[in-house]
Amino acid sequence: QVQLVESGGGLVLPGGSLRLSCAASGRTFRFYDMGWFRQAPGKEREFVAAIRWSDNTYYAASVKGRFTISRDNAKNTVYLQMNSLKPEDTAIYYCAAGADLAPGKIWYAEDYDYWGQGAQVTVSS
Repeated sequence: QVQLVESGGGLVLPGGSLRLSCAASGRTFRFYDMGWFRQAPGKEREFVAAIRWSDNTYYAASVKGRFTISRDNAKNTVYLQMNSLKPEDTAIYYCAAGADLAPGKIWYAEDYDYWGQGAQVTVSS
């Protein structure tokens, strides 16, 4: 069992930055693939970024070059650094964990096993 707790959300001006953190319980964190997804009002949950246990990273086209995912296995924490934020980045951001996801599965929410409660990110002037 893995429990995930997000933090770091908030209100930011367009062009600003935020860093989300996701703290995980359990001693096997380093073996999990970790993902960030987001859901805006009236829209489906969408993939944002992921990092495998091997440190390979993946990004949605809409955030590539602006967001960076990283992990600190010693702290059981995964981060999402978000720069050059846009109003369309406004959403609830969810952290998710999946056990050694098969190739091609890392993009899909239904393949992750554990989820955090979400953190609100609002980009507005």
